[in-house]
Amino acid sequence: MDVSKTKTSFYRRLYVAYLIDSGVASNIPALTEATGMPRRTAQDTVAALADLDIICEFEQEQGARNHAGRYRIRDWGAIDRGWIEGNLQRIKAVLEYP
Repeated sequence: MDVSKTKTSFYRRLYVAYLIDSGVASNIPALTEATGMPRRTAQDTVAALADLDIICEFEQEQGARNHAGRYRIRDWGAIDRGWIEGNLQRIKAVLEYP
């Protein structure tokens, strides 16, 4: 499948936001496990959600050390989460994720 870098980057951000919001993968280790992407790519993708006006915040676990906690989507901005759910298989196919 011939797909532009812009599309794969956009879909990767949507998919990561969906995984965080659905609770499937709400921290970097879980994201790397769910997607197979390198740790740095996962970190960069979470940071880039703000470029799409998706508000994603990290919640530190009480009493935990070393950034133990989880990400939470606070606002999807102009993105329709329902569209992501309806096109999940297509997004995963473009990204070549299982």
